[in-house]
Amino acid sequence: MGLTGAGVREVFETILPDDVLLLAIRAAGLQERERKMNALLFLRSMIISASTGYGGRQADAMKIYFESGAKKVVRGAFYSWFGRPLEQVLDVVRNRALAYAAAQPLDLPGLLGAEVRDWHIVDSTTVKLDDALKDEYPGTGDYAALKIHKRFSVGIGTTIGYHLSPAREHDAPHLKVDESWRGLGLLADLGYASLDLLQSCERHGVQYVIRLKENWKPKVDHVARGSVRGVLLPGHDLDLLLDSETLVLDGKVIDADVRVGSGAREVRCRLVGVPTDKGYAFFLTSLPPRIAARSVADLYRVRWEIESDNKLDKSCFRLDEIGARTGPSVRALLHASMVASIMVCLLAHQHRLQEAPPPRTGTERKKPPIHAQALARMVTCCAQSVARAFELSGRAADKEWDRLAVLFGDETDPNWRRSPSILDQMRGWKVTPGKPRSARAARASLN
Repeated sequence: MGLTGAGVREVFETILPDDVLLLAIRAAGLQERERKMNALLFLRSMIISASTGYGGRQADAMKIYFESGAKKVVRGAFYSWFGRPLEQVLDVVRNRALAYAAAQPLDLPGLLGAEVRDWHIVDSTTVKLDDALKDEYPGTGDYAALKIHKRFSVGIGTTIGYHLSPAREHDAPHLKVDESWRGLGLLADLGYASLDLLQSCERHGVQYVIRLKENWKPKVDHVARGSVRGVLLPGHDLDLLLDSETLVLDGKVIDADVRVGSGAREVRCRLVGVPTDKGYAFFLTSLPPRIAARSVADLYRVRWEIESDNKLDKSCFRLDEIGARTGPSVRALLHASMVASIMVCLLAHQHRLQEAPPPRTGTERKKPPIHAQALARMVTCCAQSVARAFELSGRAADKEWDRLAVLFGDETDPNWRRSPSILDQMRGWKVTPGKPRSARAARASLN
């Protein structure tokens, strides 16, 4: 079972409902500014057009807006709508999309839900801007750029929070772990890692898995797994133990109790070392010993989901193609792209929930999983149909949403056998690699 028309309609109409949008439009004074504007259609066109790729982001919105039946205006008048009132309305839509996403049921079978109620991944993605914005959003060089700091739910498969900063600012201050994180798990890259972060996780009951920073010098108190030669006294530096080959990197996993930091900033945690094709990868974690070392490493691999989501935002929803020259118009377009991306991820999440986890671990997967980027491209192709579906009612609306659900549900991962996702594996699916097409063709010729 896959997507349903009712489910697809719920995502679009819950995030972009007439009544809420009209209230936001009136509160911001967006409709009052331009009598020729159909503000409701304009907003939906902006979001649905985020991935069409006809031209610039604003040109895309204009094309979908006019082709959906709106009264035409000159290009200059259309672009003048991208101001502070539009940003205010898109901020309402953004908050609605994030709240709706965060309220979805979780999909965390097996190890994913063993110790936490959900795993959250944090990461930032950089968006270059027009040089006119260098003062407001300075980049790390002589250019304008901003960062989107994202919080991604593994159990829902989408962004559930984000905020903006100038690209010049470091990532670490933009992650604050507080009591709202209690019971969650955190996967973060080294840009956010700090001793203060580890202490906050410990204080608020947050499990974490992060890579070991090169400038951190863990002191090893006990080695539970790993090859040790001679006597290992508690408190030795990890680097010294490795250099002296007291702790041997012989292809076996390492699982040790360590301390990082010193004095009031000292943190006790687990260090896990796992051999890879490029040498050992070391992780720090607060997960208990019952979670095997390789499972800890697998959990960190799940962090790649936010990298895939960043690619979805940029390649399908064109965050790298925002050419606006004012802060309000940039933020409005950015919110439109992020909302469009979140809606696609929610459709993919619906598909996974309908599919259900395997009846038992190791069940052979027979059907390919949904693929968010392929789904986004199909939404792109159907942008005008989606815009028109909002205007329908009764049986005609049901029929159109059902048709769109069938089209969207067919967008599956073409590489699912060759490169099965870590999440699919952790959900318990077994995927047998397919035979190369040339081998299948040779066998068919013999028959």
